[in-house]
Amino acid sequence: MAGRMRSGRRPLREAGFTYLALIIMLAIIGLAGAATLKVDALTRRAAAERELLETGAAFSEALRSYADATPPGQPQQPPSLQELLRDPRFPGVRRHLRKIFVDPVTGKAQWGIVRIGGVNNNGGGVLAVYSLSKDRPLKIANFDARFQNFDKKEHISDWTFAATGQAISHPQTPPSRP
Repeated sequence: MAGRMRSGRRPLREAGFTYLALIIMLAIIGLAGAATLKVDALTRRAAAERELLETGAAFSEALRSYADATPPGQPQQPPSLQELLRDPRFPGVRRHLRKIFVDPVTGKAQWGIVRIGGVNNNGGGVLAVYSLSKDRPLKIANFDARFQNFDKKEHISDWTFAATGQAISHPQTPPSRP
C-alpha cells in the first residue's frame, strides 16, 4: 500500500491539465472583458447621439423663437449663435437659448453653421447648426417627428438642426465658431 501513495505531488499529466484549464479560463475572462468594453462604448455612443438630438432640438427651438420675435422688415435669422444668448434687437434681456451647448459627440462647443447664401458666407444669417462629427450614426431610423429627414444619414454631421419645421441640407465645409 505504501507503494501506491505518492509524496503529495500530482502526476505531471494532472498539472498540465490544470495549467491548460487556467489558460482557457483566462481567455474566457479576457473575451468577456473585451465584450463588456465594446458594449459600454456602444452604450455611451448611443447616449451621446440621444443627447445630441436633444441639444439640436434646443438649437432648432431657439432659431424658431428668434425668427418669431423678429420685428417686421428685419432678417429672421441671427447673424451668429451669440444673438440667441442675448437678443440685441430688444432693450431688455431676451434669450432664445441659455448657453452654447457642447456637442456631446465631439466634446467641443464648436458647431458647423449653415448660413444664408452658403456656409462660408459670414454676412448671412444662421439657418441651422450641425455636429462636426464625421462618425457614422448608430441611430439611422425611427426618429422623432422633430427630426424629419434624418433617416439613413451617412454621418452625424448630416443631422442638421434648423428652425422647427425646416429641412436644410448643407455641404460639407469647414466649421464656423459660435
